[in-house]
Amino acid sequence: MKLALAQINPTVGDISGNAAKILECYKKAAAQTADIVVFPELALVGYPPEDLVLMPSFVRKAMQAATELAKKTRNGPAMIIGCPWEEGKRKTYAKVPGSPWDEKRKIYNAALFLSGGKIAHVAHKIILPNYSVFDEKRIFTPGDGPMIIKCGGRKLGLLVCEDVWSNRLPRELSAKGIDLLVVINASPFEAGKPLRRREVAAAAAKKAGAPLVYVNMVGGQDDIVFDGGSFVLDAKGRCVLQMAEFEEGLGIYPVEVTAAARNPMLPLRDSQDPLWRAMMLGLSDYVGKNGFPGVVLGLSGGIDSALTAAVAVDALGADKVKGVLLPSPYTSKKSTRDALETARLLGIETMEVSITAGMEIFDEVLSPVFRQSGWMKDVSLGGNVQARLRGMTLMAISNKFGWMLLSTGNKSELAVGYSTLYGDSCGGYNVIKDLYKTQVYALADWRNAQSRAIPEHSIIRAPTAELAPGQKDEDQLPPYAVLDSILMLHLEGRLSAEEIIAKGYPKAVVEKIVRLVRINEYKRRQSCPGVRLSPMLFGRDRRFPLTNKF
Repeated sequence: MKLALAQINPTVGDISGNAAKILECYKKAAAQTADIVVFPELALVGYPPEDLVLMPSFVRKAMQAATELAKKTRNGPAMIIGCPWEEGKRKTYAKVPGSPWDEKRKIYNAALFLSGGKIAHVAHKIILPNYSVFDEKRIFTPGDGPMIIKCGGRKLGLLVCEDVWSNRLPRELSAKGIDLLVVINASPFEAGKPLRRREVAAAAAKKAGAPLVYVNMVGGQDDIVFDGGSFVLDAKGRCVLQMAEFEEGLGIYPVEVTAAARNPMLPLRDSQDPLWRAMMLGLSDYVGKNGFPGVVLGLSGGIDSALTAAVAVDALGADKVKGVLLPSPYTSKKSTRDALETARLLGIETMEVSITAGMEIFDEVLSPVFRQSGWMKDVSLGGNVQARLRGMTLMAISNKFGWMLLSTGNKSELAVGYSTLYGDSCGGYNVIKDLYKTQVYALADWRNAQSRAIPEHSIIRAPTAELAPGQKDEDQLPPYAVLDSILMLHLEGRLSAEEIIAKGYPKAVVEKIVRLVRINEYKRRQSCPGVRLSPMLFGRDRRFPLTNKF
């Protein structure tokens, strides 16, 4: 018996396109004499489908597509695919016919076993995650217990993603004497996650007393990235097949795992490499799946815009990235030099649009209101106007040419509200949204070690928004090393100000930072999506009330 691991990149909602991708991969596996082809969790509809599942027509079309795919197995290998599956009849309400909230309408996150031209078995996901990026209890019904499928004289246990993290389910399958444990997954990337998956799967293989096949999705979906990295473990938890990360592929392996284990650990990588590849994949899929011809971003000469431009070029190619310089009277010659050097190193086209004339017009229009000479030099007033003029200019260029605007605010700035709403926060996507400023510096050094892409002066210069003469970030914020340490304790660690102060941090600084995080929730709620790289992405993982006095 041969097993094919089909690590594919589906698009949420593109049922026909995903079915075509599945069929193409199935034919390749059949040509390699595979007996079963295993696809990821909800591969037919993409993950996460969110409230699309609550639309009866969506589930119906997915089930119809699964039925058509099943017919292809009449004279070929069996197939395991992920698909939403509805069971039970719907009530009819006078006011809301076909209501998705009907208790009798049971929709499962299912693994379908297609064989002999039909849907032979439907296994329901048992443990529905409802934390972090997951919201499955809202839309799915949990299954009752694990399913065992007989195929080719073997007994296959079938689990869906979160099920394998359970201590109970692999043991239940072991008690029934399975020969192989197959797990289909849509497991999102975050730093350190691949190794944790391997450890969990190894423990499950030992509990089940059987080899384990782990097939993971790959690709970007809004702010989530799936990193692939599918693998096969023997019954002792040793890796015998490891597929590539962050790319589609087809892995073939015999079920009989008797040879000495190869590759017992994940390949060692530089700690920054997975972060960079995740940002590339998240951006390229967001741009490609949404049909944008390319991206545009403001080049300030600073490290954030330079790093964002480098990711964009690596992900999309230089021809699909446009840079815009937006000088004001406060823009230094060094900033212009660094912005142009970034463009030269990356090979991207630039244009320059001065916002000075716009500042003068706003000064003329608003001076009678503020009754203050030189109010534009006030960062709290004129600074915001400048940032919004830049944002408006970039959005106009985006609208004219159809290029998606990249926002360039890092996690440290977003956390404390060090940005202007409808100004530098403008954008359709942000690849560094989940990177603290100190991580931005580390990644810039790492990227330059591969090939020079970011001007050295952009890395070593003091960060500044240049909204006033001589302005620097640290005029209003503590050094980023201190700021990021406090933010990590407060956000990822969920510690209060008192608990952080108890660790030795200055009381006044901690209280200021925690207060800024709290009062700027409204800005973050309106920020654009960005690549999730940690367990604490704003929006997906941290959802606090806007009105909050805690």
